[in-house]
Amino acid sequence: MAAGDIETFSRNGIWFNRIQGESHTLGSSFESMEEAVKVGRGAATARQVRHFVRTEEGPSDDVAPNEAHPRDLMW
Repeated sequence: MAAGDIETFSRNGIWFNRIQGESHTLGSSFESMEEAVKVGRGAATARQVRHFVRTEEGPSDDVAPNEAHPRDLMW
């Protein structure tokens, strides 16, 4: 992940979004992964950065891009 990318992650069963490289979360928390991913994807599209989903907070190998980079999408 590059600085500025949006990361959706779970912490103790609660879902959050944050901008990679920043320690604070972006907006509020979410009870479901689906809600958090929807908001994270929207934030990434608006910022024209990549969106990643992580099942747990912290460094690990479970990070995967959730979608194509917004610049690569054809509307």
